Amino acid sequence: MAQPLLLDEFDHRLLELLQRDAGTTLSALGDTVGLSASAVQRRLSRYRKHGLLRQVAVLDPVQLPHVVLATVLVAMERETAKHHAGFQARMRAAAEVQQCFTLAGEWDYLVIVATTGVAHCREVVDRLFLDEGNIKRYETRMVFDVVKAGLQLPTRTTAKRRR
Repeated sequence: MAQPLLLDEFDHRLLELLQRDAGTTLSALGDTVGLSASAVQRRLSRYRKHGLLRQVAVLDPVQLPHVVLATVLVAMERETAKHHAGFQARMRAAAEVQQCFTLAGEWDYLVIVATTGVAHCREVVDRLFLDEGNIKRYETRMVFDVVKAGLQLPTRTTAKRRR
């Protein structure tokens, strides 16, 4: 595993701003944090080079009425590294899987799927979990309303209060 990128105060502030709006201009970012646009560009290039930053378009599921979201809790039959690696690879490869988390406790995984309707959701869940062979059980929960869909991650190990 690669060493984490060392971040200074400028980095933390830039990353916080970018997580709110990645479309902010280099000049506006620089003005806000106290750097030149070229210094901001160098830092963004460093983030990308180290795999810390990639840019994607984030769509609002509320604006797409045909989108059906569901959560799936998964318990594995066998707990070997090989079985987990296979499951994780399948989750990464499935376009409908938005997120997948390893859990502590009764369930091994929480999977978030995005589909184009209830029938499609059923087909995806059956394909991914029903005939897998190493899944002891799974439970699907349909999402009724998106209350918050955040993507912002903390960049500091301890939260600093800003005045």
